[in-house]
Order: sequence, then C-alpha cells, then structure tokens
Amino acid sequence: MESEDTKKIQEMKTDLNLLLECLKYQMDNPFSQKEALVTIHSICQQNSNAGVYFREIGGLMFVKNLAKSSEHSMVKEAALYTLGAVAEQNVYCQQTLCTSELFEDLTWFLSNDDSNTNLKRMSVYVILVLVSNNRTGQTLVRETGCITVLTQLFRTVLSKYELNLSDKNAFQSYQLWSSVCSTLCVCVNNPQNDENQMLCCSLFPHANDWLINCIKPEIIRPVCSFIGLTLANNTYVQKYFISVGGLDVLSQVLVQLESDSHKTLSSAKLAVVVTKTVDACIADNPTFGIILSKYQIVSKLLTLLLHESLDSGEKFSIILTLGHCTEDCEENQYDLFKNNGLPLMIQALTESQNEELNKAATFVLHNCKKITEKLSLSLGEYSFDENEEQLKDVNMREKNLEEYWKKAKEILHRIEQLERERNEEKTQREKDKDNVSSMNINIQNTLKHLHADSIGRGPTAEDKDKRQSIKLQSYQSHGVLSSACTNDHQMKTLLKSANPVNACYRESGQSKTLCKANSSSNQNLHEGTTFEKKNSVSQSSDHVFKHPIPVVKNRKQQLPVTVFFFPDPFTLCSDIINKEVISFLATDNHSKMLKYRCSEILLTPRRRRQLSGESSTSGEIKKKEEFVKTLPKKK
Repeated sequence: MESEDTKKIQEMKTDLNLLLECLKYQMDNPFSQKEALVTIHSICQQNSNAGVYFREIGGLMFVKNLAKSSEHSMVKEAALYTLGAVAEQNVYCQQTLCTSELFEDLTWFLSNDDSNTNLKRMSVYVILVLVSNNRTGQTLVRETGCITVLTQLFRTVLSKYELNLSDKNAFQSYQLWSSVCSTLCVCVNNPQNDENQMLCCSLFPHANDWLINCIKPEIIRPVCSFIGLTLANNTYVQKYFISVGGLDVLSQVLVQLESDSHKTLSSAKLAVVVTKTVDACIADNPTFGIILSKYQIVSKLLTLLLHESLDSGEKFSIILTLGHCTEDCEENQYDLFKNNGLPLMIQALTESQNEELNKAATFVLHNCKKITEKLSLSLGEYSFDENEEQLKDVNMREKNLEEYWKKAKEILHRIEQLERERNEEKTQREKDKDNVSSMNINIQNTLKHLHADSIGRGPTAEDKDKRQSIKLQSYQSHGVLSSACTNDHQMKTLLKSANPVNACYRESGQSKTLCKANSSSNQNLHEGTTFEKKNSVSQSSDHVFKHPIPVVKNRKQQLPVTVFFFPDPFTLCSDIINKEVISFLATDNHSKMLKYRCSEILLTPRRRRQLSGESSTSGEIKKKEEFVKTLPKKK
C-alpha cells in the first residue's frame, strides 16, 4: 500500500515538473499554455499536497507572473483560475500569494475597461480566496484600494432592475455581480472587520433600491447576505442602515414575501432569509423594534412560523427574531398576544426536541412577562391608542389566553427548577464520590481484619472496637435516603433515568429492606431490595418521578460492589470481599465461614436475631448459634 502511495506521489511530481516546463517553453502558444494550466488546476484539486510541491518548484510564482505579463486574455483567465484553486486548497499557498503586489494587479484588472467580464470574474475569485478567513488579506484589500473598486462594481455591473437571466450577456454580468457580493461579504466578516464594514455601509442605499425593485431569489439572497454580514455586531453600522430606511425596506419585502408564501414554497424560504437580516439589524438595538410594529411584523412572523415547509432551523430563526422584536418593545409584545403567539411559543417549547429552538421560545416568554402583568392588573390603564371596542375585544382575548399563560408560567417554573436540580445533582455527585472513597477505605480495613481472623487469630477487643467504629462512621455519613454506585457510570445511569421536566418534586417515604440468608446452601447470598415511595407530590407537574427499582436475582451477575444508603444503618453487600478473602484460604471450612461472616457482618442486629431464630434442624441451630457468637455485638 505504501509503495502505491509513493508511486502516485512521484507521478504527481513528475507531471507538475513537465507541465511547468511546458508553460515556460510554450510562451508563443497560448492554447498549449491554457491546457497546461487547466491540467495543473485539476492535479491540485485532487491532491492538496500538489499545491505545496508546485510552490516549492517555483510554479506558483511563475503562474502569478504569467497572469500579469501574458498578452492573451485566455491565458490570464486560466492563470488566475489556477492561482485561486491552489490557494483555496492550501493555506500556505494562500499566504504566499497574499501580497500587496498581487492585490494591485487584481485591482488593475477590475478597473481596466479592456478587461472582459470573464477576466474580472477570475480576478474577483482570487480576491475572495485570498481574503477568506484571512485578516491580512482583509487589510490588504482595503489598503490597496481593491475594496473601493469592488463597491463600484456592486453599483454598476447590473444597470437594470429587470433581470433577464436567459440573455447570455445579462447572465454573465449577473455572475460577476454575484461574485462581487460574495467577496464583499468575506471582506467585512469572516473574520469580522469593523473598518471594512464602515466602508461597505455606503452601499446600503443602493442595496435598498434593489430590494424594493426586484424581489427575486437571485437578488434577495446575495443582497441580504451582504447587508446581514456588513452590519453584524456593529451598532454604528446598524444605526446607519436604519437611518437610510433599510429596516423599513426589509419590513416591506418581508410582508410581501409572507403574503406570497401561501402560494409558493420559494417565497416562504426567501421570507426566512429576510427574517434573518431583520434580526441582525435589531439584535444589538432592540429599541428599533418599534419600527417593525408599524408593519405588524410580529403577526407576519407568527403566520410564517406555521408554514409546514419550514424545518426546525428556519423556525428557530423566526422565533429568535420574535425574541429580539419583543425584547424592549411593548407594542410588539402586545401584537404577540393579540395574534395567539403565546400558545405557539408554549407549543414550540413543549413539542420540539431542538434545544436552541426551546431556548428561543423561552426567551420570547420571558420578554412577555412584564406586559402580561400590566394587562392582568388593568387593561384600561395601558393604552395603545385604540378605541374602546378594540379594547373590549382585546379583553376577551386576554381572558382566553389566561389559561395559556398559566401553562407558560408552569413551564418557566419547571426550567428554573431543572437548573437548580442540575446544580444539586452535581453537588451530590461530588459528595457521593467522596463517600465512595471513604467506603473503599472502610472495606479495605474490614478486609484486613477478616484476613487476620482467617489465619487463626481470633478477634480481639481492639478489633471489635474498630469494627464498631467503622460501622458507626458509616451510619453517620449515610443517614439520608439515596442510592449511589461505586463508579461514575452507574451514577450517570441513575441520573439519566429521570425525566428533566418532571424533576421538580419533593419526596418523603420509607424504604424496606428484605434480606434472607440460606445457611444450608453453598450459594452466595440472595437479596431482594424494594423501594416503596409514598406521599410523593409534585407541584409543577402531574407526573411523579420514580427511581428505578433495583432487583438482584443473582449475586454472581451483579456488579462487584453496590452501595445503597438508607435512613437506618446502611446495608453493604460485596462479593469482592468474599473473593479476595477466599483467595487467601486453602480449606473449604474457612471459605464457608468467611462467606457467612462477610454476609452477616453487613446485616443489621435485627436481621441477625431473625437469622438466629430461624427454624431448622438441631445441628444447624447449634452451628448458627456458634456462628452468631463470633459476630461483633452492638454495644
């Protein structure tokens, strides 16, 4: 396999060397040079390492000089196309080409009247590749004046608002204009560049004219992308865009597209694109949401939200825009109530599995809490310049929405409870880890004593005191009803079994532990543990959270150590102790005695008395009595 890869790499290098020689010795044959450049482009597209090698042998700089010096337009176009492809595939080639000299050459190609449309397109393509994800490129495109030429092309390439893409010349001009839009987008954002945003905001009036006069996807999408990225996270540019009527224009376009969305699917999709641009305008300036209320944008967005063709991502964009519309504008909050927006937000919050969409819906509900309090106190004290009949109608609507608002409060209460529960669970997990560590130390100490007993030394008074101390420490540290596992995986399994929405509860109850020991058998101890939960009440939900009921049928199939915490003295059942102690012993008698002792040590005194009083044969009773005497007694 390695030999094949090595062979391919060697072939690639040989091809690039031959093609570079062809370019050098075919200066009088533009067609051969064009074919060689196209082949180089193809090789570099298939293998990113090819561009690196082509740069190492000097091919990249030769092609750059060829694009500048050649007298043939087709060679210039092919050379620029190759440069763009190599830089796009490899960041090192991008850095090599990112020089002020090349930007000046590209600026000359764009501003020269003798350059055809295709040559200008290839020049724009190279600029886009050099600037994308490259702050150095963004700086050079501004300092060399290249961005100024791009803004001029944005204004002049398309001279007519009636776009006829069936015409070949018109289609080529549109392709150049679209490439200019894309290049301007990467100049201002990706990464964000405030200085370039300030330069490009001068195009907003021209962009508004296009939006008003040509509501077509071919125009709306690139223009909205340009506007959205130019004003993103820049409050000054956002204010300027609004001052030149940009938000009013977007609102009018959105109203028109929402109306058309009932007839065509493409209009609904396009309306979402405009919605995102509107959101970018008001995200950092929520007070400007008042402008949207003039066009009843909230009601339009709610209607658009019900469109069946939209996916969860598009619905998220709409709900997020609603959140920014209602964040600091009571008029928009009021429109949300009038148009049944509250039930829609609750439905989105309860039915959607998209976490981002749920957050956006919660954002809207939080925004509407203040206006709801005003309306609930006295609708007459809060005027929206409407006549009395409209206010009476609104009063009836608010009564119908009262039930929905109660549900919204309940959902918000659940979310807050969930956050608190998660913090408590995190704290509890940390405590459980500490408890398990202390339990492991206690187990090791008990194991040492059992090992000492098993080799012939009887338990001394000091040993008994230590065992009593171990048990008392365990009783004190685990007096709360909970269940814990000896590793993080088990703990996470129990936590995941809880429904987060129904996690807001307070529970009180009792637990019963049934342990039976069969001394006439050599099998391990069988236990049945039942959790009975009583008086469980949830104020925020009709559902009751219940822990899974652990039932152990076969100790050999159980995990090595399982720890349950009870309000009375805890019970710890561990097969690890048996296995490790038995490994120290050679006789069956000691093994049997240790199995029983390891099991009985973990029983409470009440269970010991029950065990010693079980009905059996006289021989078995005598053995049990002798066995019980060896156990540490509770003081």
